[in-house]
Amino acid sequence: MKKINLILILCLISSLATAQTLYSTNKGQVSFFSDAPLEDIEAINKVSAAIINADNNELAVQMRIIDFEFPNKLMQEHFNENYLESEKYPNAVFKGKIKESIDIKTAGTYPATAVGTMTIHGVTNSVSIPGTIVSDGNQLKLDFKFPITLSDYKIDIPTIVFKKIAEVVDVTGSMTLVKK
Repeated sequence: MKKINLILILCLISSLATAQTLYSTNKGQVSFFSDAPLEDIEAINKVSAAIINADNNELAVQMRIIDFEFPNKLMQEHFNENYLESEKYPNAVFKGKIKESIDIKTAGTYPATAVGTMTIHGVTNSVSIPGTIVSDGNQLKLDFKFPITLSDYKIDIPTIVFKKIAEVVDVTGSMTLVKK
């Protein structure tokens, strides 16, 4: 698994070839929460990879779908096999740029919005993700929260479990990226 994240980071670095000041992690945490009438569902991925080019504020995040951990193993199996089809669509990816004109190399706390494309379940959509960046110059702490509408990514919910899975799930993330 670490080898896959290292390969991902190397690929992201090469795609940001003009990068001078890079911050990265392969231990970012991304979770989701589904608040449905009959059941709440939540899961967390603790090995999400991310990279930010501080010179132009471009960023990328990638995570393997099978790395989401659920409290209930049967839920995890259904999530991977029936809903996200993780063998067919193994990764979720965000590529974009920080919208605000901020210098994240300078220590401070910055409200920020990442705009770009999100690919989940083989479907790519434009997204805008609000969050906060706390910089000390050598590392960046990112926190964000945004909703995802499952139908936007062609994730079908069978009618038999319609009241157990929300149509919109809240995605929350927290990542500490270290200067490279």
